[in-house]
Amino acid sequence: MMFRVLVVDDDADLRLSVASALSESNYTVDQAIHGEEAVNRVRAGKYNLVLLDVNMPHMTGLEALKEIKAHDPSIIVIVLTAFSNIRDAIEATRNGAYNYLEKPIKADNLVYLVDKALKAHNLVKNISLAAPVFKLQNGSEFVGQSSEMKRIFGVIDKLSQVDTAVLIRGESGTGKELVAQALHFNGPRKENRFVTVNCSAIPENLIESEFFGHEKGAFTGADQRKIGKFQYADGGTLFLDEIGDISAGMQVKLLRALQTKRFTPVGANREIEVDVRIVAATNRNLEEMIRSGQFREDLFYRLNVLPVHLPPLRQRKNDIDHLVRYFIEKFNQQQRKQISGVSDEAMELLRAHAWPGNIRELENVIEHAFVIESEDEIRTSSLPGSLTGRKDLLDEESEAMDADEVLSPEILSGAPLSIETGFRLDINHLDFQANKEEFERQFLISALKAFKGRINQTALHANIPKKTLLRKLEKYGIKAKEYS
Repeated sequence: MMFRVLVVDDDADLRLSVASALSESNYTVDQAIHGEEAVNRVRAGKYNLVLLDVNMPHMTGLEALKEIKAHDPSIIVIVLTAFSNIRDAIEATRNGAYNYLEKPIKADNLVYLVDKALKAHNLVKNISLAAPVFKLQNGSEFVGQSSEMKRIFGVIDKLSQVDTAVLIRGESGTGKELVAQALHFNGPRKENRFVTVNCSAIPENLIESEFFGHEKGAFTGADQRKIGKFQYADGGTLFLDEIGDISAGMQVKLLRALQTKRFTPVGANREIEVDVRIVAATNRNLEEMIRSGQFREDLFYRLNVLPVHLPPLRQRKNDIDHLVRYFIEKFNQQQRKQISGVSDEAMELLRAHAWPGNIRELENVIEHAFVIESEDEIRTSSLPGSLTGRKDLLDEESEAMDADEVLSPEILSGAPLSIETGFRLDINHLDFQANKEEFERQFLISALKAFKGRINQTALHANIPKKTLLRKLEKYGIKAKEYS
């Protein structure tokens, strides 16, 4: 994708040097000599980013910033300023500017910041796939839909500039962590860490240590001091995923940490103070959990100051076409294919499906089709059986082989098996992706040889999910029957 940048400065030499540096980095660059011209250009055309001087005739940079953001909150604005105007630059960041650059401007610093800003811009663009609803305290709401990008950017723009806790609600697969990342990387904490804790994946006896750290010898196995995620995220954002899965006892300790920004590591006699923004997420009904005594009401209100609701895909079927195009573009780049679209019959099936796994399920379906499809568009034959109602071709083949599987004496005896791959690294062609795929291919062939082409046994002993194994075999054109 070619990004368009507008450089705005009344200093012709500086404007030209900035434009030249960005053009050499493959950006499409236009120029404006003052704020009024910048606003007119933004209204007339589509820009991804504006580099804006503070002191200019006709309209100041701060005035132009407000006009640009009012017209399109999705546009990233970076302010250019002399040292004497740093206060204005800081004020600009509070009013929606992504960051500021101090003059004289170094080309390397300029390109680095623009690259970073546009990556943050792209994160917010992807949020359109999740379509959040941001409810204000006065009852009004911003509804984000992929067809209405400005509203999505408005949601993220508002939330990213404050430090208040955010609770992201939605079913599994709706894009909750994507929203959390966009809030962090488009806000004032973007230079610091974004730390994720999956609360449902941590054993109950270790979660306090995971949150707050521990001293050496605090419990069996604590052979050294450990810094917890709260301290590790100091100055940044801590994303607490699946917050509804923590125990009642841990909820009390978490509430205190959120209220005081202080905590005590396990086994310590000292308190640690941190500056952390909390973003939490859950797919559970916290209100019902409060009524049943499983979740603390005071913790809920501490987290639920600014709720973001991600609707399930079945409630926004009009977005499926947009999502499918997005994933086709993504997998064309990843897999170096040229699939142009989806047949009418296949698209009807995609629109009719209930999508219990939401956006993640749709992405998996398109990836599945990319592996199977040999033509230049996705057809019904390349969609999985969950959509077509028929048994997958790969499953039929594997079940036919599995039906007459007989375990070899080596497997039954538990004797160790040695798998030798034919992979050899060529130091003259150190291409990571190519070597990774060749290793995968050789590994799969060797594993199939060891287990005589038996799909179930290969998947079990090679620690590969069966569906993943079948997908990989299809990708590399490997026929399991040839090794039986």
